[in-house]
Amino acid sequence: MGMGSSGGRGEVTADINVTPMADVMLVLLIIFMVITPMLQKGVSVELARTRNPIDMKEADRDDAVLVAITRDGKFWLGKDRVNIEDLAAKVNDLLSSRLDKTVFLKSDLRAKYGDVVQVVDSIRNAGVDKVALLTERLDDQVRR
Repeated sequence: MGMGSSGGRGEVTADINVTPMADVMLVLLIIFMVITPMLQKGVSVELARTRNPIDMKEADRDDAVLVAITRDGKFWLGKDRVNIEDLAAKVNDLLSSRLDKTVFLKSDLRAKYGDVVQVVDSIRNAGVDKVALLTERLDDQVRR
């Protein structure tokens, strides 16, 4: 028998087996793809972009009161859809025991301005001190 064949007794092969690493990476990718949408709070909207936004880390807290307006004119309080008539009462109930009465409003870029005004008016009628409008940072490289 010749000594040139690979896989014989006592020989060490230096080949790297990347199949287990690829399997682990694919499983991690699938896990991140499933978990990432669940991390988002409230309803997904395309926010308006601004050059000088103020960071509002309080909006990411679990107990933040978040109102969203979608482009088709639907109103959401957290993940629950609400009518504009019921919004003031529900916001008032959520904020009744809090010292910080801030409501975060995120509106879709294509939502009607009148809908945004209605929501702000309704929130102010609920006795809210501060209404914070959420936006995205406009990158200097992205021009429309």
